[in-house]
Parts: sequence; C-alpha cells; structure tokens
Amino acid sequence: MMDTLSQPLEPAKTERLAVVQTYGLRKVYRTGFWLNQKVVSLQNCSLEVYQGETFGLLGQNGAGKTTLLKTLLGIIRPTSGRGMLLGKPLGDRSVKSQVGYLPENPYFYDFLTGWEFLRYAAGLFQIPLEVQRRRIPELLDLVGLAQSAAQKKQLRQYSKGMLQRIGMAQALINDPQVVFLDEPMSGLDPLGRYQMREIILALKSQGKTIFFNSHVLSDVEKICDRVAIVARGELLCIGSLQELLGTADLYQVKIRNGNPEILRCWIPDLEFQDNHWQGHLKGDPQDFFASLQLMGAQLIGMNLARPSLEEFFVQQLRQRGLHASE
Repeated sequence: MMDTLSQPLEPAKTERLAVVQTYGLRKVYRTGFWLNQKVVSLQNCSLEVYQGETFGLLGQNGAGKTTLLKTLLGIIRPTSGRGMLLGKPLGDRSVKSQVGYLPENPYFYDFLTGWEFLRYAAGLFQIPLEVQRRRIPELLDLVGLAQSAAQKKQLRQYSKGMLQRIGMAQALINDPQVVFLDEPMSGLDPLGRYQMREIILALKSQGKTIFFNSHVLSDVEKICDRVAIVARGELLCIGSLQELLGTADLYQVKIRNGNPEILRCWIPDLEFQDNHWQGHLKGDPQDFFASLQLMGAQLIGMNLARPSLEEFFVQQLRQRGLHASE
C-alpha cells in the first residue's frame, strides 16, 4: 500500500453545511374505527439538504411528501428515526423563527388586505414596526404585488396566483434561513408557475435554502440543485440532475458519409449502423458542424442523450412495479 504521507497534499475541500438531516425516519398512522389498521406513510427516510441549495422532493399524490415536510417542521412526530433542522432536533422551538413555511392549502383571513395580512404575520414573530415598514414593501415587490391596487384589495378578491404569492411573502416575513414550500406551483396557470419559479430563484440568489414538494416535474428540472423521488413513503433515489440524468449537453448524433478517423475525434463511441455513423458528441457542437462541412458529411440527427426528469421519474416507478395511478 502506498504511504499516504508521501502523496502530494490535495487542496482542502469546502465542507457543505447540512441544514436538514434525517436518519431512518418512519411514520405510521393508525386508521379504522378501532384504530387497529396501520398505514405506513414514511419508511426508512434518510437524506441531507445543504445550505443555499434548492431541493425538490418529487412524488405522486399520497407518496409521503407532505408527511416528510410536516415531520421536518415538527408539526407531526415520527414513529421512529430522528432528524435535525439547523443543527437542532426536529421540533425544537428555538429554530422556528429561522424557518418559513407555505402549506399546500393555506388558510387566509380573507377580510384582510395583503398589507394587513403581512402585518399580522409579522406581529406573530414580534417583528418591530420600523422593521415591518421596510420589510413588507420589499416582500410585496419580490412577489410582484407592490402595486397599490393589490395591497388595498381584500384577500377574498385575490386570484389563485395572487394568493400563492402573498402566501410566499408571509413565509418570508421573518427573513428565514430555510423555506419549506408544499406544492407551490399547484393549481397555477403557466404565468403563475413562471412567477413562482422566478421568486424561488430570487431566494436562491440571496443564499436561502429552499425545500419544496412538487409533482410538476418540468418546473423542478429548471430550478433545483438536487432532487429526491419518493414513492409509498420510501426514497427511491436522491442526487443532482447530472448525477441522476447525465450530462445536460451530451448529444446523440447521426451522420451520413464522412471520414471515420476524423469523426472518431468528435465521437469516441462511433459506430456504423443502418448506413450511417452514430454516437455521442464530445466537444463544441458549432466546431463539430464546421468539421462536417469540411469533410462533406451530412448531419441527419441530433438529440439530447439524457432523459427528461419526467421520463426518469416514470422509469424509476416502473422498475419497482409502480404505476402512475398508485
């Protein structure tokens, strides 16, 4: 074995700070008239979410996403296992002031205006009035409700998208370190989903940690650093999009004619099949196109080699004998 003392020292790696940690979380509910039936909502759930990242928890309806989120928030207690939030055990009250939460179906006092509702939320955190006067306009501007008409409207007059945005402002009123969002894009039209994505990206640029549940996979693919897939209460996989799906700029190409020796410089796994050359492109596509023209070759096909997140999600379920309706 090589003496480790003789090896050159590697530069020290920056250790990522885990703000959410779970170890073997399990949640079992009792149902039935005599409470003699058991439903396992979470089983052996272990994961970590790091400071400053956007983490997406994916799954079908009833997969256990909301149960896990509420367990992390201390709203419900796990049957077994343990977890940490911001370095404290789950349920510790000292971290409540550093956490923001937007539930899937929030309740609003609909006789209040947007401004009044945010003042009410700020009062729950005992935020001083001078801080409120600065913080509330900033949040209304962040979520796109800064115009005076929206501030003066009662919440009962808000659209679904506007309610989601005022709910997001409420979740941020205490300037939290970690923001938990339960299905933030649910029920929104394409414009509303775009606006919610932009808000989440703005929070990410501020260094916030965002943990959200969703089954709108196209949105998750655009904004998340890492994702986890849960089904029947069990984590199937977890990782970055590149780790799960492959490199984003890897292309499968098909070429007619051309010099195989030159093509192999661009396509290491080059093979001849059905009267054309094919393989995965390595290098800049524009330079590759110029090389094809010089050798008189014709590009007949070019597609991204990695699957979409939706395709990967369905594949993970099918491999385990699950179906979209379950």
